[in-house]
Amino acid sequence: MIYRNELKHVIDAGDKAAICANLRAVAKLDPHAQKKGFYQIRSLYFDNIYDQALREKIDGVNEREKFRIRYYDLDPSVIHLEKKVKRNGLGYKVSDSLTAQEAQRIVSGDTDWMPSSGRALVVELYAKMKSQGLRPKTIVDYTRIPFVYGPGNVRVTIDENIRTGLSGTDFLNPDCITVPAANGLILLEVKWDDYLPSVIRQAVQVKNRSAGAFSKYQTCRIYG
Repeated sequence: MIYRNELKHVIDAGDKAAICANLRAVAKLDPHAQKKGFYQIRSLYFDNIYDQALREKIDGVNEREKFRIRYYDLDPSVIHLEKKVKRNGLGYKVSDSLTAQEAQRIVSGDTDWMPSSGRALVVELYAKMKSQGLRPKTIVDYTRIPFVYGPGNVRVTIDENIRTGLSGTDFLNPDCITVPAANGLILLEVKWDDYLPSVIRQAVQVKNRSAGAFSKYQTCRIYG
């Protein structure tokens, strides 16, 4: 696995406008966002009855993982099961595909098919649902503006309009009810492999902003 570096900054609308202008001059918009300049992300995060994933994030546990199901622009034709792993401040992500039917079966508690799915991550999630009590917990919705830059395999994203929903069984319903969760907060994330090119470092530089450990999942647990 390739561990990637990651920085997060909470920014305001003025920062967003300046950063987007800077990045348009030096980086490329992610091809998946070129039609509108952004896309919508909906994720369903898993946790157990002890809120282990949430507690480990709050407590700053050095090695931790989170499972989620994710799709884009409310289009269920492409759905990913993902596991995010954090260790020593670095992270990596692994994923497998799911059909809409499979995703709905998981969120509805129909899991007997998972061990014979032939996909390692699906099998792992099943094992941890059985051994650790993982269950669908919280929907996280937001809008993302994504930029990419080849050297350093850099990805810069700006996330806003963060919303949450508690009914995991409605995950694939485009009319699922969600509510604001972050009081208009805008989040800048910068990810890279071995080095962050200076041109990108300068493009995303904002005054009086310090890097933090903001978690959309943690924020969206505000209601339960």
